Amino acid sequence: MSEPERQPMNRIAVVTGAASGIGRAIARHLAGEDYEIAMMDLNEPGLDAVRAQIEEKGGTAHSFAVDLCDPLAVGAVAREIAVRVGPPHVLVNVAGIGLAATVLETSDEDWNRVLSVNLTGPFLTTRAILPLMLDRGSGVIINIASVGGQVGIARRAAYCAAKAGLVGLTRAVAVDHAREGVRSVAICPGTVETEWIGKILADSPDPDAARRAMADRQLDGRMGTPEEVAAVVAFVAGDQGRFINGAALVIDGGMTAI
Repeated sequence: MSEPERQPMNRIAVVTGAASGIGRAIARHLAGEDYEIAMMDLNEPGLDAVRAQIEEKGGTAHSFAVDLCDPLAVGAVAREIAVRVGPPHVLVNVAGIGLAATVLETSDEDWNRVLSVNLTGPFLTTRAILPLMLDRGSGVIINIASVGGQVGIARRAAYCAAKAGLVGLTRAVAVDHAREGVRSVAICPGTVETEWIGKILADSPDPDAARRAMADRQLDGRMGTPEEVAAVVAFVAGDQGRFINGAALVIDGGMTAI
């Protein structure tokens, strides 16, 4: 017998890439603002750890281990969320990967992988979750893009292309569905200190010099934190952000100011 649909008490947020980094910070922050969190990621142990952290603080979270590039799997999870948790008020697409390579250094396989995770994945989750928002007549879709979707970054050809595409997708969704009560916003962080950045630094010949170089790209000489990105997401998702739509908000410590 299938589980009966229930009426949600809290606002519901779906967060992809929630097992680590920026996604984890967003899930925890929104849970602290009384959102019930549905987390989607391929990293099941990571999801379990984040769910435990949220529940320890008195929040409610559900984890769904899923390949975000698989249309059938994403659709199935969206339907499960609708039944088990409720129709989402907010979708935050965070899951992404990076690749350090110029066009000449980028293989076909790497190009397809970066675009699949960073652009096709958000397309699939948006396509699956959007009808649930339209049925209710309201919703907010927030895509974590990058300053790399606004300006070129050295040796990030596929990454910049995918994030620029994500900004374009964000604006297209806003244009198509604003009159139906759904907002769509891109957030474009600069360099944020996450596990991914830690791996890049660890693989560098001189990690200390690499860290200084990354920090110096921001005008205030430091990298951002996942929690700072999460705070912006919460503002955009909330009532105070309701006039923000179709925008690409840059939060980069001044990285793109010069």
